[in-house]
Amino acid sequence: MTQPEPFPASHRPRFALIGAAGYIAPRHMRAIQEVGGELVAAFDPNDSVGIIDSYFPGAAFFVEFERFDRHLEKLRRAGAEQRIDYFVICSPNYLHDAHVRHALRYGAHAICEKPVVLNPWNVRALQEIELESTGRVNTILQLRLHPAIIALRNRIATSRSHHQVDLSYLSARGNWYAASWKGDVRKSGGVSTNIGVHFFDMLHWIFGDLRQSTVTAASAHTNAGVLELEHATVNWRLSISEDALPDAVRAQGKRTYRHIAVDGEPLEFSEGFTDLHTASYRAILDGKGYTLEDCFPSISTVAEIRRQVNAIARDD
Repeated sequence: MTQPEPFPASHRPRFALIGAAGYIAPRHMRAIQEVGGELVAAFDPNDSVGIIDSYFPGAAFFVEFERFDRHLEKLRRAGAEQRIDYFVICSPNYLHDAHVRHALRYGAHAICEKPVVLNPWNVRALQEIELESTGRVNTILQLRLHPAIIALRNRIATSRSHHQVDLSYLSARGNWYAASWKGDVRKSGGVSTNIGVHFFDMLHWIFGDLRQSTVTAASAHTNAGVLELEHATVNWRLSISEDALPDAVRAQGKRTYRHIAVDGEPLEFSEGFTDLHTASYRAILDGKGYTLEDCFPSISTVAEIRRQVNAIARDD
């Protein structure tokens, strides 16, 4: 892949990363490198972060947030050339809110993995803080940058029909999942939030606002339901259970099955994911990143799904 031209030295953006040991962090490190940025410092309570050596071996690393904060404050006081421009937030979902606030209070921009927060009222609260700040919050909604998704959106935009959409995303996870923060609905938001929020964002982006949501299956590992959107009826199913995988998929030794069909026509978008974080960073640096308002519809939808899932669990 062709590397982008680096920024001039006087304008090279400086990044700090929160959540460096997480699954998604290497994609952000790569994106920072490919847009010509510099990862100055990183933080994670877990010190299994050797992947940093592949991108920014000179980055300062901390396992205590207080020391990380103190280091960045020293840089801030050292002058404009030393301060952090962007905080990259790859921490567990329930900590995103606090870490975005920290970035804004520092005077930097935030680049936050999805879901940026767990509830729509948290989005509104962050918007208030953002208005009081010099920084801006950018969310990673990379499916909006996928060529196949863009093509579908353009096609739907010229249609006057109400469409029928089927979405299944089945990604088997091992026993570790339930023992981690991801298995705690208070921290991850549950299955629909943790593995589904980017699909719901894509659906809203293409088919419009939510009219009604009905949950038809609710367990710790599988959620399903029907969304009535402005321009589509969506039957969706999300699961982390291996038993949910089609037999043909399991026979191939695969642990993930992704299927989207619009009016019975499958949407093929298995390829083209590799560079979407880099494309997201380029847009952000050009001042065209996705905002808190952009993520509001999908955050509202997953919060409503969670409310219904919790209500079903209480009734059971």
